[in-house]
Amino acid sequence: MSDASTTHPIRPFQAPETGLREVIRQFTPNWFTATMGTGILALALNQFPVAVPPLHTIGAALWVMNIAMFLLFSALYTARWILFFEGARRIFGHPVMSMFFGAIPMGLATITNGFIAFGVELLGPVAVQIANVLWWVDAAMAVVCGIAIPYLMFTRQEHSVEKMTAVWLLPVVAAEVTAVSAGFLIPHLGEAEGLRMLILGYALWAFSVPLAFSIMVILLLRLVLHKLPPREMAASGWLGLGPLATGALGLLVLGRDAPRVFAAAGLPDIGATAEGIGVIGGAIIWGHGAWWTLLAVLTTIRYIRQGMPFNIGWWGFIFPLGVYSTSTIALARATHLNFLLAVGGGLIVMVALFWLIVMARTVHGAWRGYLFVAPCLLTGAIPNDFEAEAA
Repeated sequence: MSDASTTHPIRPFQAPETGLREVIRQFTPNWFTATMGTGILALALNQFPVAVPPLHTIGAALWVMNIAMFLLFSALYTARWILFFEGARRIFGHPVMSMFFGAIPMGLATITNGFIAFGVELLGPVAVQIANVLWWVDAAMAVVCGIAIPYLMFTRQEHSVEKMTAVWLLPVVAAEVTAVSAGFLIPHLGEAEGLRMLILGYALWAFSVPLAFSIMVILLLRLVLHKLPPREMAASGWLGLGPLATGALGLLVLGRDAPRVFAAAGLPDIGATAEGIGVIGGAIIWGHGAWWTLLAVLTTIRYIRQGMPFNIGWWGFIFPLGVYSTSTIALARATHLNFLLAVGGGLIVMVALFWLIVMARTVHGAWRGYLFVAPCLLTGAIPNDFEAEAA
């Protein structure tokens, strides 16, 4: 079916005209960042360092809510491709919105991890089987995003260092998020399957983290030379924390079960080495994440003083900090350092507060309709400036 935009002028979404068909026409993958944020909060609450039974129940409820959100968003985005194909395909040429394809597998990863954290208790052993299937789907999507989006950046899209933001990280970070999910699955798998999952987890980690670090070097240069992005992109400053937090967590969770898995394969020395790399490597990357967190706090305070408008990009505050909180807890339990448990608990409280604020404003914006804006439909040409990034 042809896109309605071929017969009607392309214009921004207007709240008074809100309807399901228009919501579908304007629906974009950045909405999946809400599933990332909701999912990581559910998992973080389950890792809270102090035993508070209601937190597990709240986390499970958020996980179920996250599944519903993911299914709804998937239905809306699929409907856009069916009903408005010509408009939907413009995303491949958009230098910003195309990056958010990475949010889809990352959102799914939080659901996969939830089947281990909450599903086993609710559904029994079948939850592990579901998580295993979802992991392979998630891994395939993460690999495709990690290759296809950079290829489009190289061949089709227009980019410049001056207009670069941390959203460049989104498509490449998805693979390391999947690597973390592998670490959570391994304890529930047999010896042979566990070894395969462990090796693939390390491979996916390497598929993502070195490239993310390379992007962050360029990002740092861009910030020094061209200063902060516009206030509409304020939350993007936190995205740099994502690959650091996830990279540290990946080494920790993969190394945690490496001794058992490698010993079963007749390679006990490699298992002990992998466990040590997990702790030392995790601590090193966690320290780098602390630098990025403090810098993100300072820049956010500056943005707040300038007047920071709300947009769907605010979900960028939630997931990176949520993963950093869980990596802090994982590092604390690996090293038996209580002060890290306190830090991790404080971070989880911050994540919960941020989630309440952002979710409330998101629900309001969705109800009123002003959050449904597809930047690639705002003009006839593909923009290469910050005009559409506020969406």
